Order: sequence, then structure tokens, then C-alpha cells
Amino acid sequence: MTLSSLGLDIDPVVDERVTATLAAVEEALRANVASADPLVAEAARHLADAGGKRFRPMLVALGAQFGDPSAPEIIAAANVVELTHLATLYHDDVMDEAPVRRGAPSANARWTNSVAILVGDYLFAQAADLAASLGPEAVQLQARTFARLVHGQIAETVGPRGSDPIEHYLHVITEKTASLIATSARFGGLFSGAPAEFVEALAGYGETIGIAFQLSDDLLDIASESVQSGKTPGTDLREGVPTLPVLYALAGDDTDASAVRLRELLASGPITDDDLHAEALTLLRESAAMKRARETVRTYAEEARAELAPLPDGEAKRAMEALCDFIADRTS
Repeated sequence: MTLSSLGLDIDPVVDERVTATLAAVEEALRANVASADPLVAEAARHLADAGGKRFRPMLVALGAQFGDPSAPEIIAAANVVELTHLATLYHDDVMDEAPVRRGAPSANARWTNSVAILVGDYLFAQAADLAASLGPEAVQLQARTFARLVHGQIAETVGPRGSDPIEHYLHVITEKTASLIATSARFGGLFSGAPAEFVEALAGYGETIGIAFQLSDDLLDIASESVQSGKTPGTDLREGVPTLPVLYALAGDDTDASAVRLRELLASGPITDDDLHAEALTLLRESAAMKRARETVRTYAEEARAELAPLPDGEAKRAMEALCDFIADRTS
């Protein structure tokens, strides 16, 4: 994912800078997943080579526009967050027993759960080692972000435990997804030498746009007619993953026949029957719950825009505002 590939109307100079940074990040990433052990090297390259959005490095590169975007630390900082993200994917696939990731067999399916877990640990170690080269503040920030990721994963694993399911879901994605995106934007400002107030604004933007980003991904799983979301549409329904539109639908009290039927289908958990799955997907796409979920995404996107207020007006800020619009609009 680059700014230009998203079709955003942004300044060509900013786009060129961000694209150049991402190319350098990609080259460094290949070196950072390397290992003297051939098996570890192959398994560690597996997801890096499969691509992905590189959303977090892009946030580092955008944040760096408010300082010196050519500072050499930017490439290392972007690798810290991407290595951390990749490591979580290896662990997630083991926990989810996922057979496929990014269109290829998952590491656990190809090499066993044990190897996938250990390779994830190796990537965390590589991220920590790289953070150490950036100094104590980077180490502390990465460690604290990692702790939030773990808390989010635990919260998702154990479930609401009596709390409101919608509040619990939003808490999970804030900790599990938005925390690392916030650190990405913070790293961009911090290691480009941007003023402290800019760095804090970038972190606030990153946290809020991170929530919107994950929510929009979840909505794409329902709304897309293709593999736009990176997986077959309706995968979450088939696996019984309760994303925001599903939670809104289950919490609703609409009495019309379609809403009642939708609640009946969703209350059963995973929908594996093809006919029932198709029915649920159609009803959900047309539901008030889906509309409400889209409005929630837009609310977070607008909150992220508001977080940019302390930053100076200019093309870099406009690019970050355009990203808010892209995320809010891509599920419509």
C-alpha cells in the first residue's frame, strides 16, 4: 500500500518521499528477517515476502514529514513496527488455526504450530534489537506497545466476561491493532526530530485512525464482492467472529422480519452452511446494523482528523486528512 496506490489526491512531493521511504523499508525488512539458520530464514521471510498493506510503515513515513523525513532512523523505526506486526501475525495464525495468510499457506500450516510460534518470537527479538539501536526511548515505547498488544489478544481470547460486548470489541481492537499504529505515527514524528507537541498529535491520530482502519477492514469482509479485504467475503461470519456490524445486529431490537431473521442466524455462532451463510451475508449488508457500523467508522475517521489540529497546515497534513476520508469511504 502506498499513498498513490490508494488513489488519494495528494501532493506529488509528499507521495514521492513516502514511496521512497517505503521502498527503503522493504529492502531493510528483507535483511532484518534474515537468519543464519535456513529454516528460520525461510519461515521468517514467508509473510514478509507475501506482502501486505505496510500500513504501519506508511504511518511512520507520513509522521516523518513533520520533521526531517530523510533522517536515517526513520527506516529502522518503520522496521521495528513492521517486524512487531509480522510477529503478531505468526502467533495469531496459531491461535486461530488459520490455514491461509495473505493468499498463501500460513506458517503454522506449512511448518507446524511450534515453528510458527518460535519464528514469531524471533521476529519480536529482531524488532527489539533494532529498537535498541534507536535508543532507550524506542525500546520503552516498543515494549509498552507490545504489552498492549498482548492485553488486547488476551481480552479477545477470554471474551467480554460480563461486560458490554460492543465496548469489549472496541477495547480489543484499540489494544490489539490501534496501539501499534499509534506507535508507528509517533515513531515518524519522534525520529524525524519533530517538536514534542507534533509527536503527541501524531500518536493521537495514529491511535484513532488505527481503530477506524480495523473497523473498516471488518466491514470490508462483509461489504466487498471480491477479495478486496484480503480474504473471501463473509469469512468472519463463517468462523463466528463477532465484528461490529454483527454485534450491532445482535444488540438491536428491530422487529421487522429481516432484522429478526438476521439475529436468529447470527445467534447460532459460526455459519458454515453455504445457503444460510449467503442469506446472513445478504441480510447483514442491507441492515441498519451495517449502516450504523459505517457511521461508527466515519466518526473515528473524523476524530482522527481532529487530532491533527496541532500540526501545521501543509501538504503532509492534507495527506493524513485524505487518509481519513479514504478509510471512511472505502466500505460505502
